[in-house]
Parts: sequence; C-alpha cells; structure tokens
Amino acid sequence: MTKLSVNINKIATLRNARGGDRPNVVQTALDCERFGAQGITVHPRPDERHIRYQDVLDLRPLVTTEFNIEGNPTPGFLELVKKAKPEQVTLVPDAPDAITSNAGWDTIKHQAYLKEIIADLKAIGTRVSIFVDPVVEMVEGAAQTGTDRIELYTEAYASGYARNPAAALTPYAEAARRAVALGLGINAGHDLDLENLQYLKQNIPGLLEVSIGHALICDALYYGLENTIQLYLRQLK
Repeated sequence: MTKLSVNINKIATLRNARGGDRPNVVQTALDCERFGAQGITVHPRPDERHIRYQDVLDLRPLVTTEFNIEGNPTPGFLELVKKAKPEQVTLVPDAPDAITSNAGWDTIKHQAYLKEIIADLKAIGTRVSIFVDPVVEMVEGAAQTGTDRIELYTEAYASGYARNPAAALTPYAEAARRAVALGLGINAGHDLDLENLQYLKQNIPGLLEVSIGHALICDALYYGLENTIQLYLRQLK
C-alpha cells in the first residue's frame, strides 16, 4: 500500500490568520496519525507564513510516523533540518515568494549543487527525496545526485486528469518506470485529491508515498478529518 503523508501547512495557515494557537498544529498532526495517516509533512518557508520553524521543532519529538520536511535548501532550512533530523527531507526549488511549489529541479543544471547537499543530509541519517517534473532526463539526472527518492510533481497530471486521464498520466508512468530501473524510490505530490488519486496509484509502478495537504484539508471541512483520511487511504489500497 502506498503511504499517505498529510501536509499540515493549511492548518498552520488557519492558525496564523487569527493568531493564538487554534487550531493547534501539533495536536492536528497527532490526530492525523491517530486517524491512520502514515506520515506528517511540513513545508516551512523563510517568511514562516504557515508552518513556523518552531512548529517543526515542537513536532519532531511527538510525531511517531514518518516526519517529512519539505523546502528549498537555504542555509536556514538546512540548519533546521539538522536540528530536527526527520525521517525524510524533500528538496523543493521554490522561490521565497512562491505561493506554492510550481516546478521540479533541473537535476542536470543543478546536479553538483544537489549532490553536495544530499550527501550532507544523508550524513545525519535522513532519507532524501527531490522534487522533479515527469521528465525522463530529469529522473536520470536525479539518479546521479545520490538521492534516495524522487517526488513527482503532479500538478500537470491533476490539471489534465479531467480531460484525458491516460494522456495526463503517460509522462508520469514513463518517468516512474525509469526511476524504478535506476533504483530510485518514488513519491508524488501536488494537487492530488479524491478524484484523481486512485488512478495515479493504480498506474504508477513503485509508488511509495503521496503527500497531500490542500485538497485533504478542504475535504475535511465537509467530511471531517478522520473520515477524510480514511477516504484517502481507501484510494491508495
């Protein structure tokens, strides 16, 4: 079964909109685990507009499933990761002012840069995944960096799914097959939801984990958090 890691950034966004500590980020993460999530994802940004660096440190000793920290490997981010020592770090090339992640790494252009950072992170015992577009050449470049996994950036799949699921999926399946052949683990994330998740799961070989936040939290407003997590898990069986 592909693991579900719940991204709790939107919980922090809601908290920050009003100040105070409601909803409580740590309690929500623990509840997600209790409701069946197999991982917790956070994506702290330099301006701390949702997840704060302190949230990461508060979560670290309490999360008992896989803790996944996503972000651009700036010096501040890397310092935080080394303090937290999560099970997984996902490197994402997002600009400081990006609303959300919007592109994968150019693993050929930035190969030397990534190789150095990945070696540094693996030295502290954390698994490393890097965010890539569904392009075979980028997957091949990723394999040269020393990363353990790639995370396929699924925005294009999600946006094309309603028009033509098979066409939307094709580049992802090709990239995944190449990743498997190169010995890379495969994660996926971005705009995955209850409509498109099962088809992706059924057609991507070796899919180990999906990270889902925005859509899952939106669904939870209607279905409740516990029920929503169960609905997503059902799509991954």
